[in-house]
Amino acid sequence: MSEETLFVGGSGKDEVLYLSRANRHGLVTGATGTGKTVTLQILTEGFSAAGVPVFAADVKGDLSGMGKAGEAKDFLLKRAGKIGFDDYGFDAFPVIFWDLFGKQGHPIRTTISEMGPLLLSRLMGLTEAQEGALNIAFRIADEEGLLVLDLKDLRALLSNLAERGSRISTDYGNVDRRTIGAIQRRLIVLEEQGGENFFGEPALDIRDLMRTTRDGMGMINILAADDLMQSPQLYATFLLWLLSELFEELPEVGDPDKPIMVFFFDEAHLLFDDAPDALLDKVEQVVRLIRSKGIGVYFVTQNPLDVPDAVLAQLGNRIQHALRAFTPRDQKAVRAAAQTFRQNPAFDTEAAITELGVGEALVSVLDPKGVPTMVERTLIRPPSSQMGPLSSTERAGLIKGSPVYGLYDESVDRESAYELLEKKAAERAKAEAKAEQAKEREKAEKAKSKSSRSSYQRESATERLIKNMASSVGRQIGNALVRGLLGSLLRR
Repeated sequence: MSEETLFVGGSGKDEVLYLSRANRHGLVTGATGTGKTVTLQILTEGFSAAGVPVFAADVKGDLSGMGKAGEAKDFLLKRAGKIGFDDYGFDAFPVIFWDLFGKQGHPIRTTISEMGPLLLSRLMGLTEAQEGALNIAFRIADEEGLLVLDLKDLRALLSNLAERGSRISTDYGNVDRRTIGAIQRRLIVLEEQGGENFFGEPALDIRDLMRTTRDGMGMINILAADDLMQSPQLYATFLLWLLSELFEELPEVGDPDKPIMVFFFDEAHLLFDDAPDALLDKVEQVVRLIRSKGIGVYFVTQNPLDVPDAVLAQLGNRIQHALRAFTPRDQKAVRAAAQTFRQNPAFDTEAAITELGVGEALVSVLDPKGVPTMVERTLIRPPSSQMGPLSSTERAGLIKGSPVYGLYDESVDRESAYELLEKKAAERAKAEAKAEQAKEREKAEKAKSKSSRSSYQRESATERLIKNMASSVGRQIGNALVRGLLGSLLRR
């Protein structure tokens, strides 16, 4: 196959994805059991072989098998022969396993500050008023130089905000204690969903997702998402955060000969379900602009209606597996999917979507000039790596041999908002206690002084009385003595 293309399958001719247009994004859709996972696997293999790093969420655990060479099985060899895949062979691909919970791969962490108030509000399902209070908390943290790294930092910041509510209302508006309390309760829910593992340090360096091997193959980053799917908000918000980080950190490259990186977003409907307008606008903006950074984003979902029209319009490379038209909504989805393809006069696209077999799909991509190719009914090529998951022993061995082993496996808790606010609170409590002690001493001294004055006044009155009495008695005795003395002299 050409170094400029990625082989997808056969339709009577080779169906390929042009690497120079792979950053124009894509869509893989189809009902459960129609072959989407295998399509995701062969696309990932193709990008890796072309030297393009890949990030993919492994919702069912099957993608881990790409770390091991597949086995020659009759149905695989038969499919390869049927589409003329003469170069078909079996090989393992370089993989790095990641896991937000740190169980089935290297932990992935980010900080609360990097996540930002918009995505964090989405993650916790906050109301408009609660999101406003969260924005104020982030603003104060920035102005006061407080690092907000993990959930305990945010919890401490919110508690501090509630205490200062009346003092900051002039500058930021009223911050109701009940609103802060509601956010704190949502933090507890987030913590129970595993958010405590996700927020912290060392934070993920996105360059570690963009590695290549010494022989030029792109590393395949596989996110263990089977447990993560139990917390769909966390899953969707994490992937959107990762896209946003790639968008913000990478330089503009225009349209390179091949993507800098390809990002597969499985169960894509979770990103858009009940998303507020502000978040949808952010998704649309990121998808529209991130291609200029050389990043290709491929949404994988059951129904094309799961993706908003504004985003759907930007997905140039499309692989449509079978859809079942059992309900009016299903029928609408089939019509919508058929209308997005450049029609092929050789068959009825809408009818074909409901007739496709397992491992068969309608394929239309952007040609080197950026024009959509005519849709073709295509047999997807068989994968070269193992179909199905690795054993836990095999996974553990690949984790220990990973190029990022030891970089993220131990968490770090450096001084941040929690510690600084605790220190300030302790200093404030100490100062208040010292002031209270000084006040008590002053009060005691005043009481003692008052008591001393009262005692002095009482003692002085008594002394005056005694002195007066003594003076009177003294005068009387003196007078008697004088009279006696004079009388005796006169008698003489």
